[in-house]
Amino acid sequence: MQHSSIPGKSSSSRVITEWRPEDPAFWQQQGHAIASRNLWISVPCLLLAFCVWMLFSAVAVNLPKVGFKFTTDQLFMLTALPSVSGALLRVPYSFMVPVFGGRRWTAFSTGILIIPCVWLGFAVQDPTTPFSSFIIISLLCGFAGANFASSMANISFFFPKQKQGGALGINGGLGNLGVSVMQLIAPLAVSFSIFAAFGGTGVAQPDGSMLYLENAAWVWVPLLAFFTLAAWFGMNELATSKASLRAQLPVLKRSHLWIMSFLYLATFGSFIGFSAGFAMLSKTQFPDVQILHFAFFGPLIGALARSAGGAISDRLGGTRVTLVNFVVMAIFSAALFLTLPTEGTGGSFIAFFCVFLVLFLTAGLGSGSTFQMISVIFRKMTMERVQKRGGSESEAMREAATETAAALGFISAIGAIGGFFIPKAFGTSLALTGSPAGAMKVFLVFYIACVVITWAIYGRKKQ
Repeated sequence: MQHSSIPGKSSSSRVITEWRPEDPAFWQQQGHAIASRNLWISVPCLLLAFCVWMLFSAVAVNLPKVGFKFTTDQLFMLTALPSVSGALLRVPYSFMVPVFGGRRWTAFSTGILIIPCVWLGFAVQDPTTPFSSFIIISLLCGFAGANFASSMANISFFFPKQKQGGALGINGGLGNLGVSVMQLIAPLAVSFSIFAAFGGTGVAQPDGSMLYLENAAWVWVPLLAFFTLAAWFGMNELATSKASLRAQLPVLKRSHLWIMSFLYLATFGSFIGFSAGFAMLSKTQFPDVQILHFAFFGPLIGALARSAGGAISDRLGGTRVTLVNFVVMAIFSAALFLTLPTEGTGGSFIAFFCVFLVLFLTAGLGSGSTFQMISVIFRKMTMERVQKRGGSESEAMREAATETAAALGFISAIGAIGGFFIPKAFGTSLALTGSPAGAMKVFLVFYIACVVITWAIYGRKKQ
């Protein structure tokens, strides 16, 4: 499609001043192609953000192998901090797209991730690098986790209501895929001399091999640079999505924001929390299993399921999918108790692994279905409120799009807390009782509560 054929669009600024995705003729003739291009540039940007966000889960475990003398507690701290900063930063990030524009913010938020990657690559090569430097780098990696909020908000502006679930599912699901991509690529990258020209010398290991730990961080830099440019030159900004921070803040007063935040914490929070803690938990329960050979399967299934969850919800309804999903999560959380060893004996890794795969699957499906619910609920609620006060249909649609995007971003911030809470809960339960069963009991009660809330508030009326 030629840019000049788009009404109200300046080819130099890439700003679209007229955007009517709910108009079938506009969507068919122009909107679909533009929205799809923005979506498929957004996806790799978000995928790389998840790679950087989870980077320390692959780097921290290898720091002792290259000469660092950090304690186990310090290493766990480095893996947890990106989740903390990522969750906190998602709150301001959720409001950035209407303020600065989707194209500019996507390019900026992707490009700045080069900083922690480059810094980390140099830091791991010097065993005298202080722990405080790694603290700062891990917090900077949290900026990558915040990208999810702005990315999902941005994509929500481009698609009509009936297609938002599928679009957000693709963006979020394939973006989440970055967790398993990192867990696959980083261990391979550290085995080869890739960046010798930039100072990557590697460290000899007792078995005679070389460990190039800097590669785990540097391997993402060329890709980040490429897709930063792709976002800058290939994406668009919608003038109709522009809004001040003040115009977006009223969303915090909506009760549905906090209810859906609770439900999303149970889905995406479970996905990112299980992704961060599964390998560590498996190692404590089944120490003879080489879990790193299998760890990426769960995040892979969960990420792909998220895309499916959004699309299925567009067809069957987000509430129905979410309700069934929470029932399955509760059942398999209970089943997990049957797979665990007792006082170091018994247990079945195969059963344990299979149960967790189902939990990853449902966490992914639920992430997609709850986001579809958010889109439907906030769009309907905002349009009814604007029309009730006598506002025009165009005003209602614009305000609904702005408030929906702000809600999506803010709720995603709450969900990201699971990346810290779930591994911490497992660790605390193991420290107090020697078993993760205590933590799983809390999760089981949480999922049952989500079943009740989903049915009581949304299930008894069509959303």
